[in-house]
Amino acid sequence: MNDTLPTGLDDFLAEAGWGGAEVEPLPGDASFRRYFRVRAKERDGAEASAMLMDAPPPHEDPRPFLHVGKWLAEHGLRAPRIYAERAEQGLVLIEDFGADRMRDWLDANPLDEDAVYARAIDALVELHARPPGPFAAYDMATYQREAALFSEWFCPLQGIAVDAEGLRAAWDAVLTPLLPRQDPGVTVLRDYHAENIMLLRPEEPGGGEQGLIDFQDALVGHRAYDLVSLLQDARRDVSPVLERRMLDRYCAQVDAGEDFEADYARLGAQRNAKIVGIFARLWVRDHKSRYLAMIPRVWDYLERDLTHPALAPVADWFAGNIPQEVRDTGGGELQ
Repeated sequence: MNDTLPTGLDDFLAEAGWGGAEVEPLPGDASFRRYFRVRAKERDGAEASAMLMDAPPPHEDPRPFLHVGKWLAEHGLRAPRIYAERAEQGLVLIEDFGADRMRDWLDANPLDEDAVYARAIDALVELHARPPGPFAAYDMATYQREAALFSEWFCPLQGIAVDAEGLRAAWDAVLTPLLPRQDPGVTVLRDYHAENIMLLRPEEPGGGEQGLIDFQDALVGHRAYDLVSLLQDARRDVSPVLERRMLDRYCAQVDAGEDFEADYARLGAQRNAKIVGIFARLWVRDHKSRYLAMIPRVWDYLERDLTHPALAPVADWFAGNIPQEVRDTGGGELQ
């Protein structure tokens, strides 16, 4: 872990009213962003804490995070409060949501699973009741660019020569029908899963209020996308029974339309193929081996999605291009 403090941090914290605070580095994940917990003593002796985001140019840019976070807060969603920002240096001081991630809490409290997931579903219902935010569209070019990560990174890692143009044509056939159903669309956070939802009062039923993080890549797209992200979680097993129960909870509150189940499968397959490609890239390019162990879980979701009739063109491509032994072993042997 790189725990070198960002350049200019002392001046930034002093200007924000946090001069002299202790700064503790936190473990990183799959990006160049780094996070630090900032602790300071208040006049009454109590301890105050905040989170420092270090998103240094040119690899990172905190302005999308600030843009989306402010929009979410203005529309009643629980994004972290922004205390200070110096975007040109990549420094942002935000509210500390604590350490109770949804995933970690459920690992320790599995009997709370239904209640916590229900809260997360209801938060999406609330988000989708708002007009879509001022963000770019989740268009076909974006879907295709993401889906191509599978053939660009996973297939070479496995030594598989595939028909990349045929895959593009298959995704075009599968995804084109859903595009009219995401106009005007909803705000799509894109990484709405159990590691990006914080339980702010976990002792309360359902984990209390749930805080949102890692939403800087938000787009305007289909209402099923964040449901897939939550219920086909790359980092946590979600049983088909729980997935079904939570989808029913969402559809009971929202007029999702008769094509919703098909679109959910379409976006599930697209997202899971993308994630398999990203995890392969994280290993090949960035030497981050921990993501390889997650591929079988994502592959299982992908195979389930491919059984839906709406995925027939992509399912046919997989049948003709990906060896059965790779599919039977959840993405094959990776090292």
